[in-house]
Amino acid sequence: MSMFMNHLNLALGWALMLLGLISGGLLGLFFHREDFLGSYAAWPRRLLRLGHIAFMALGMLNVIYALCPHATGMTGVLAAVALAVGSITMPLVCLLAAWRSGLKCLFVLPVVMLAVAMSLAFWSAL
Repeated sequence: MSMFMNHLNLALGWALMLLGLISGGLLGLFFHREDFLGSYAAWPRRLLRLGHIAFMALGMLNVIYALCPHATGMTGVLAAVALAVGSITMPLVCLLAAWRSGLKCLFVLPVVMLAVAMSLAFWSAL
């Protein structure tokens, strides 16, 4: 099971980084327009930038975790699952919150999942 999760985190990590490049490229097509998504400091624009960075950073974290030698056993599998769920939901919640600011309460899901993943990874590294 842990070997499957290592492959899942590895593939997910590269896919997230690819999505980060694509989303950054799409945002970059219009970044020169001051009125793009409101203004530079507008909520939707900030959240979409955050989602783009989340794709990249969490993708790298998935690749790093997949290559960790201690990512085995039940603790490693649970950490891998929590990391995958948190990595998928964080950019998704950024997009949803950019669309409707009232959905910012959904950030609790990816934050909790990523905190659980980091705690379990820390524990299994001891």
